[in-house]
Amino acid sequence: MATASLAKPPHPFWTLTEGRAIFELGAFGLLRKRMLDLPKGDGHPVLVLPGFMASDRSTKPMRRLFKDLGYNAYGWGLGRNVRFNEVREREMSDLVERIYAENGRKLSIVGWSLGGVFARELAKLHPDIVRLVVSLGSPISNDRRHAAPSRLFEAINGKQTEPEMEGRYGDLAAAPPVPTTSILTKSDGVVAWRGSIQHPERGAMTENIIVPASHVGLGVNPLVMVAVADRLAQAEGQWRPFDRSGWRELVFKGVPAA
Repeated sequence: MATASLAKPPHPFWTLTEGRAIFELGAFGLLRKRMLDLPKGDGHPVLVLPGFMASDRSTKPMRRLFKDLGYNAYGWGLGRNVRFNEVREREMSDLVERIYAENGRKLSIVGWSLGGVFARELAKLHPDIVRLVVSLGSPISNDRRHAAPSRLFEAINGKQTEPEMEGRYGDLAAAPPVPTTSILTKSDGVVAWRGSIQHPERGAMTENIIVPASHVGLGVNPLVMVAVADRLAQAEGQWRPFDRSGWRELVFKGVPAA
């Protein structure tokens, strides 16, 4: 992957305060019934991909909420997200094709952290059957140094993964040709927020939404669920940027122009 001289992981302060995610989980539980008032889905399938070192267990609260909102929610069913090689790449691609075949409808993909990187690349591979992509705190720049666990990832998978050696995954910053939302937090203690920014010139249907959250709490933060539910509820082919008017303006921010 190409490198950028300014790329660096989050400040250690934010990494040390990732324990605040427990409060986000508590808020998720307290507001769970209220979140049933979020925009309802149209029944289309939604695949949820976990972050590095995580499994479907981490995305269970999110998937249960999606089901209650009217979506056919799927976990990836591939164990822990640790090793990334050609076998795992094929398994994910086959999963996307299977979900589409089972439902006869395009699927949306929500990916947390590394799962968001995979979500975007799967949409590039299958643009005809992927409806929408939402990434949560994902390292989508072309420099792994934005992510605090980059050395661990490389210790397990090598400086170049097998798919990269085959010429794939070469431009993570390029958005897929489907509506794509990057949800990020400036207090992320795992992936530096600048590494999660999508650049508008890379696609007309891209956007960034900044939320007050921790990295570990992104998948259970009620405000994140407001944004994700809003994005998923859009009618197919009628994508519009996230509406920040009213009370949303206080908590959902966009990336300032450079």
